[in-house]
Formats: sequence, structure tokens, C-alpha cells
Amino acid sequence: MHINSRVFGEIDIDDDKIIRFEDGVIGFEEYHNYALIYDEEKRKNTKGGIMWLQCMDEPELAFPVADPLHIYPGYNPVVEDEWLAPIGEFKDVDDIFLLSILTVPSDITKVTANLKAPLIINTVTRRACQTIVNNEEYEIKYNIYDYVQSLKKKEAE
Repeated sequence: MHINSRVFGEIDIDDDKIIRFEDGVIGFEEYHNYALIYDEEKRKNTKGGIMWLQCMDEPELAFPVADPLHIYPGYNPVVEDEWLAPIGEFKDVDDIFLLSILTVPSDITKVTANLKAPLIINTVTRRACQTIVNNEEYEIKYNIYDYVQSLKKKEAE
């Protein structure tokens, strides 16, 4: 697939890299095909880092995302089985990849991650869904800046 993305300019994505959200993403239900875009070198060096979920149906639409396991230690969402039906069966938890959509305002200290509604990707079928988890402790706007700063402080000690 070839698109002219607002964020990345002209990009080509192999069809086998397309992630299909059967029901779309909350608020954008009409768009179903996405690709995960990231700088592989940066990702290795930062143990995760920010990636982009680029919509292939609408080039103007791209979400900054991050692995919630890298920003919230012990993240373990409780998801009802019927929510996972659209992504197909998986044999192992390693076949599942979680992402949280980030909100990045101009004030970097206010960057938040939506831990309440993760994106769940079946890496085998390349199908995905967004779901609302049953965990009370997970916030829609979890401040990740504070968490990153606490990590930097620990590293300095």
C-alpha cells in the first residue's frame, strides 16, 4: 500500500504489515487499515519508545502509541473474551501486542497514555481491536512524563 502521510510523507507499506481493526478505533470506526511505524534503531536503544499507528485509509490520521508495559510496570489488563473474538485465536500470550494511544500536548509534562482502552494486536493474524478494560486502576489519561522522570532519577542514583 502506498500513501502520502501527513506525518511521514510518501510511504510504502507491504500488505503483510497492515493491521486490520475490524471495528476501527474508538472515534474513528470508519477506518480499518493501519500500519505501525517506528524508527527501529531508536526503538532498540530506548527499550520501547514512541511509535505511530498510521491509518492507511486516511493519510491525515496517525496516532502516537507506546507499549504500556514500558510506561506502567505490571500493566495487566483484564479483557473479556468476547472483545478478543474479532482478532482471531492466539496460541500464546506472545502472539498479542498491546499499545496505548498517547496524547501529546504542547506542554511535554502533560503527555498521557490511555491505559483504560488499549489496542490489542494479534501478531499472527494481523487483526486488532481496541477495548475498554475492566481494571479500575487504569486511567484514560495516565501521565507518563512523571513516570519517565522517576526512571531518570533512579538511573542517576
